[in-house]
Amino acid sequence: MVLLREELGDVLRDARRAQGRTLRDISATASVSLGYLSEIERGEKEASSELLASICTALEMPLSIVFTEVAQRARRAERVSAPVTLPVATHSEDVVSAA
Repeated sequence: MVLLREELGDVLRDARRAQGRTLRDISATASVSLGYLSEIERGEKEASSELLASICTALEMPLSIVFTEVAQRARRAERVSAPVTLPVATHSEDVVSAA
């Protein structure tokens, strides 16, 4: 199963590392605690839209680029993971007695 918070965390961490920047640097610039940013990068916490915008600004990375990368990673992960099937009610299960 693909979890968006994990894909998002990977994208943010990869962008930060590609820039050669530390968690401390981004957390200070984005005004988010070091621990919370670390949890977001590890996919343990979900960032609010305001916090995500602040992190993207600190990374000098447009939010649209982050979302595009998350979508591409999710698509790749979906291809390798087993398809999810949901139970479908049969017609007889949908019938409600009027008695």
